[in-house]
Amino acid sequence: MLLIVIAFVGGAFTVLSPCILPVVPFVFARSEEPFLTGRLPMLLGLALTFALLTGFGAAGLNGAAQLSEYGRWIALGLFALFGAALLFPALAARLSTPLTALADRFMARSQDDGASRRIGSAVLLGAATGLLWAPCAGPILGLIITGAARHGVTWQTWAALAAYAVGAASSLAVAAGLGHRAMAALKRSLGVGEHVRRAMGALVLLTVGAIALGLDTRLLALVPGAPTNGVEARLVDLLASPAAARQAPGAERARHEEGEGQARPAGQDEQADEQADEQADEQAAHIVRVSLPAAAPAVDLPVEGRLPALDGANAWLNSAPLTPEALRGKVVLVNFWTYSCINCLRTLPYLKTWAERYRNDGLVVIGVHTPEFGFEHDTGNVKRALANLDIRYPVAVDSDYRIWNAFGNQYWPAFYLVDAEGRVRYHHFGEGDYAQAGQAIQQLLADNGRAAPAATPAAPQASGALAPADPRDIGSGETYVGYREAQGNANAERVQADTAAAYTLPRQLGLNQWAFGGQWSVGAESAVARAPLASIAYRFHARDLHLVLAPAADGKPVRFRISIDGAPPGVAHGADVAADGSGVATSARLYQLVRQSGRIADHTFEIRFLDPGAHVYSFTFG
Repeated sequence: MLLIVIAFVGGAFTVLSPCILPVVPFVFARSEEPFLTGRLPMLLGLALTFALLTGFGAAGLNGAAQLSEYGRWIALGLFALFGAALLFPALAARLSTPLTALADRFMARSQDDGASRRIGSAVLLGAATGLLWAPCAGPILGLIITGAARHGVTWQTWAALAAYAVGAASSLAVAAGLGHRAMAALKRSLGVGEHVRRAMGALVLLTVGAIALGLDTRLLALVPGAPTNGVEARLVDLLASPAAARQAPGAERARHEEGEGQARPAGQDEQADEQADEQADEQAAHIVRVSLPAAAPAVDLPVEGRLPALDGANAWLNSAPLTPEALRGKVVLVNFWTYSCINCLRTLPYLKTWAERYRNDGLVVIGVHTPEFGFEHDTGNVKRALANLDIRYPVAVDSDYRIWNAFGNQYWPAFYLVDAEGRVRYHHFGEGDYAQAGQAIQQLLADNGRAAPAATPAAPQASGALAPADPRDIGSGETYVGYREAQGNANAERVQADTAAAYTLPRQLGLNQWAFGGQWSVGAESAVARAPLASIAYRFHARDLHLVLAPAADGKPVRFRISIDGAPPGVAHGADVAADGSGVATSARLYQLVRQSGRIADHTFEIRFLDPGAHVYSFTFG
């Protein structure tokens, strides 16, 4: 129920978002119609169409994207007739009988139409508007859609989407009401009703032309992101509390953003600056030391619940299946992760150190691999990842999200600490707070009669993508390439869903804008390079740049070459490319392509695939 309420509030906030701009002229063009028979049915039609198409898209129904694209052109045609009739009333009278009847039906301009015809016309115009509306995929809408895509579309999904759409329609109704009052006052004071009507018709036609040519997408790419995202994120946090998670085992997840770190305490700036010089050489060699404090303040460990059953795994790796009963008497750390998640990778040095250090003292570390992308459902891929990452503790392959749902978890990475009696005593979402987590482990081991080792272990070394991020200077966030969650695309051409198409790289990109170049087929989850020399460019601000890639569908490796500001990366190359920028995608995983040292500035990254078939999923930064 809380998700539905939050979805409604998030939808209402979309009136403040730039993404609402393309449909505003169509709503305002109906502002002179009566509310009950004109504006309200139109807004309900908009909400219904948006909820249905979004729900079908989240369910991954074949042809949903094509239906939306065909509907878009039909909607543009209807609105072109609507705008022409507003601008040139005599034009509608001169149309042939079928076209006149069609225009009357959709535009409801005839005064002798009954109320039912006016309502039907308004609903159809609203449905057409819903086909054109593509709202910003903010935290709330992203939470609904990605959760439905992973767990299936349920009645809660439909209810949340409907609530989001009704919230948006409600805010548009308020805006349309204000527009109606403004127009009425203008006509009374100036007597320009006919001119206002013609101006609205011209605005509708201009908007139709802009959408048809893709100008709306290009202009919105230049507008700053939705100012409501911060509010939405705080609302989503209401769903992310441990209590809410446990009360709602099927709660949808929200991905924990990369680059989360701890602010430096006051008085440590000079010390940190001295350490920065010492770390520069290690960063250039792609090795960063991970410190494990010997001591940390005591932590309060309340009882948060009991360890759920672990019997929903598709497979167990590095171990026979484990159960709560078999783990009784042990302190257990359960870590939810997925092997292409940069945040998850950066927590592994700590998890592996704890598993090794406290193995003989009664600690059992269990990884629960719950996939995000399709290729992570493959157990063979997970096995290869464990070997490459040198993970030796037990890992449950949770491809069906059964253990995830049993915990009511919502985040990657997340871990839960369980005492010897099977009670959950501590949890943490995302990166950071390692000293507190280590203290919690020691405390539960001591409660179980096991003294912690006196010697301080050597600090682990993390290389490549496993090295910690530089949270002081990250200006770019996780960016998906598939159309389901993509934001920031700056191509002049409209992205064609599930269809091979040619794209042109813009001459210049703004910060956090990206674009395709060459032949691509863009799917819901990833984009596939359909011809040699297909490329993607991204303007970013961060020390590290990573890209989740997979080779061709037949498994054939794909060669690529990267550049930074048009030149080979040199010493700024990542662990998965050479100094000249060359690399090969041999398996589906996260690739570290850029690691810089020294001062961080805005740069334009480009990757060009020398062979066709590469699957590109998402950018992450650190």
